[in-house]
Amino acid sequence: MKRQGFVQAIAAFALTTSIQATTHPYIVTGADIVQGSQKSLPTFQVLKVVDDVALAKINDSDKAQMSHMMHEDHHRCGGYFAFETREEAVNFMAESKANKNNVVFADYTINQADLVNKHIQNADELSIRSTMLKLSSFKNRYYKSATGKESQAWLKGHWTDLTKHRSDITVEYFNHSSYPQPSVIATIQGETDDVIVVGGHADSIAGWWGRENARAPGADDNASGTATVTETLRVLANSGYTPKKTIKFMAYAAEEVGLLGSKAIAKDFKRKGINVQGVLQLDMTNHFGSNDDITIITDYTSEAQNNFLGSLIDSYLPELSWGRDKCGYACSDHASWTSQGYPASTPFETKKRDMNGHIHTSRDTLDNMGGTADHALKFAKLALAYVIELDQ
Repeated sequence: MKRQGFVQAIAAFALTTSIQATTHPYIVTGADIVQGSQKSLPTFQVLKVVDDVALAKINDSDKAQMSHMMHEDHHRCGGYFAFETREEAVNFMAESKANKNNVVFADYTINQADLVNKHIQNADELSIRSTMLKLSSFKNRYYKSATGKESQAWLKGHWTDLTKHRSDITVEYFNHSSYPQPSVIATIQGETDDVIVVGGHADSIAGWWGRENARAPGADDNASGTATVTETLRVLANSGYTPKKTIKFMAYAAEEVGLLGSKAIAKDFKRKGINVQGVLQLDMTNHFGSNDDITIITDYTSEAQNNFLGSLIDSYLPELSWGRDKCGYACSDHASWTSQGYPASTPFETKKRDMNGHIHTSRDTLDNMGGTADHALKFAKLALAYVIELDQ
């Protein structure tokens, strides 16, 4: 019986590995990681390289190591788009190239000082901290796990509670057919169908194996960004702010495994012809590891909107210092929107070389960031200034 049980276990493991190997095996990633990936990842196979982008195939058995390599060697959280078929990946590469110079620019005039100053004073560190603590209390928020789904259910309920006094605000799921974790979208309906997006990914990840059972609190990556998005929504909802443009707040599923959630949403918006005026991505906002308070990522983002963010900091948060840095290909969900031709920016918590060393481990906790959300509060204030000025 013991030998039979052992044989059955081996067979089950082989079957599981075979099944997992077929899950989103095609990836589009930066050409700069190809050489290192070929040396380190046994199943990594390059299929095509165009300019600075590579199409490759990889088994799920090596994806965990690839994510680790992206973090350790390239300072990226993410680093690739994942697809179920080669055709999807090839089409995505073509679409991204066609959309590269098709970015809609909004009016970046700054002239809403009274409104902005009123609202940023209402951003609250304790409120952000509370949301971070709740999200990081789940064992993990992995996109395939039960707690990954439960954490999104909690967030949807939380956003609903925060906005229940407003008939012009809706909160709903954006469901994904190939995995259980949904994305969550809250919408403040404006006078027009022009859209402003403020988002961040809600999933977390840790370990190389058994990720559905791993302890992955993800307090910084990315409970901090999700809590910052939540605080922006809370302040605007409580103030009675009624926008001209429609504002959408998003908590994306499955960022850590190939930007799956945001990719699906951005493609859906493009297919429907939705006029997104700007996208603000908040991925990791609470680790203060560099001299500058805020680092604006310059690659695979909108230069015009990045300059707008810098001007907002100078105008409304003059006590803060800011700088610029590069992040690399597909390093977070902003890349999903950029690939569809939408202007996107991602203000980051630190220089990439100074990234939080605890992310993607069980040590990514609020206690390991000093126990407060003081740094994330800066980003909530910037997000409020961004929404209000871009809305006018």
